[in-house]
Amino acid sequence: MYALVEFKGRQYKAEKGALLKVDRIDAEPGSKLDIDLVLLLSGDEKGITVGTPYVAGARVSAVVKSHARDKKIIVFKYKPKKDYRRKQGHRQHYSVIEIEDIIGA
Repeated sequence: MYALVEFKGRQYKAEKGALLKVDRIDAEPGSKLDIDLVLLLSGDEKGITVGTPYVAGARVSAVVKSHARDKKIIVFKYKPKKDYRRKQGHRQHYSVIEIEDIIGA
């Protein structure tokens, strides 16, 4: 059983026990959260339920595992023949959540 969920503007495939790396959320590690925006629900006995746009009554419960920062990326801008160069680094903050249960409609 899996579900496609929308969380903070992005879509993720959630399976029971899976770890998802999502944009940073303001919650302590160990706290629980529910995701109500379920786009698709795949059950073993009922087949696939597609929402319009969301599946009514379906939700995914998860727990926050940790917070971290991703690896550094380099943002480099330049304009040829104009002596313009800008180098900047960036590390994105993210949270790791574990899917505990998928509750269908």
